[in-house]
Amino acid sequence: MLLSLMLLMLVAFTSRGQGIRIDFTEYTLDNGLHVILHQDNSTPNVVVNIMYHVGAKNENPERTGFAHFFEHLMFEGSENIGRGEFAEIVEKAGGTLNAGTSFDYTLYYVMLPSNQLELGLWLESERLLHPRIDSIGIATQKSVVTEEMKQTRDNQPYGRLMHETLKRAYSVHPYRSDIIGKDEHIRTATEEDIKNFHDMFYVPNNAVLVVSGDIEIGKTKELVANYFADIPRGRQPIYRPNVVEPRRTVEVRDTVYDNIQLPAIIHAYPLPAQGTKDYYAMEMLSTLLSGGQSSRMYRKLVDQDQTALAIQAIPLGLEDPGLKIVFGLPNMGVDPEVLEQGIIAELERVKSELISEQELQKLKNQFENRLVNSNTTIASRATSLANYHTFFGDAGRINTERNNYLAVTREDIRRVAQEYMKEEYRVVLYYMPKAE
Repeated sequence: MLLSLMLLMLVAFTSRGQGIRIDFTEYTLDNGLHVILHQDNSTPNVVVNIMYHVGAKNENPERTGFAHFFEHLMFEGSENIGRGEFAEIVEKAGGTLNAGTSFDYTLYYVMLPSNQLELGLWLESERLLHPRIDSIGIATQKSVVTEEMKQTRDNQPYGRLMHETLKRAYSVHPYRSDIIGKDEHIRTATEEDIKNFHDMFYVPNNAVLVVSGDIEIGKTKELVANYFADIPRGRQPIYRPNVVEPRRTVEVRDTVYDNIQLPAIIHAYPLPAQGTKDYYAMEMLSTLLSGGQSSRMYRKLVDQDQTALAIQAIPLGLEDPGLKIVFGLPNMGVDPEVLEQGIIAELERVKSELISEQELQKLKNQFENRLVNSNTTIASRATSLANYHTFFGDAGRINTERNNYLAVTREDIRRVAQEYMKEEYRVVLYYMPKAE
């Protein structure tokens, strides 16, 4: 009897894990705020997630780092929340909170017991309607952010690697500046600069609010209306850069010296924008090359040739065309040029030969499993729903995105390797110890 019960539970869990449909309700308030409600009463928790369609690419090139700066500043409080009390209120209610900034969006979320839903909505409405933006908070967060620049980038081994790659890979597009931005841009920013950035981007018509978890849809709609419907719509056009990065015609090859012990090699190639057909094929190509110890580059360069200590092919998928970055650490005593030739050989192989049917099926299994696992919690579903609405105008992709990966063919993978991973398109960076 016990064995039968365990088998029944296993079957139920497996069928759920293979991709149960995620239902949601969505609508838009008169002020432009898009609202998505996802009910899951399996645990007594709720997530209030708000995503603003603003990231590093929306910044003035002379005022970089503002999106990341606001990620910190928005925790200063509001007219009705004391300075620094935002996190304290959440924690006292038994909740957790966090935020994040990318090139394309800024995200805030609060997870609370479901009987504290109204508190979560009030907190997010407060910092949307009237956050505390004053000289004290600005000075405090300037110090925090510039110290973070030192700790996570400027004084961190390999911390400037992405910065050095981006500024060579992009000549005109705002992706050429990293997310943290420049120290001097934050230090010299005026209160007027900062308020102007807020007034343009932190408005209801540039945001999506997702409430996910142990909720009742009708009651939640009433609460959302009470706390958000009266917040004024933004008064000015929202800046969306329309810069198109020209396709490179000559390889860029450079050397950077830093306080590191081991050299690194970086190849950066153009990557189609997220959501395009070629993007899915390129993402699968990255997993083919370096997704785990059974991947092609790992088996060849780490296990067999032992020229690499580590190897990764990373798709930096973005709203506009991003980068496919191949990163390698040479093994002790191995000349970096030897490892680079091994990387190039593996790339040429995938350009010239179709991958096997077995490899393709393995990739599809990996991506299907990855998508299912990425939506197993109410917090991850909230973020997925916000992402799909913000960048594709279709939150329903949370249930159909797997089809885009399953549609990729062996021919697609070879074609995108040939089309995007050309020598003249790439940036090659040798990241070397200063001692050399």
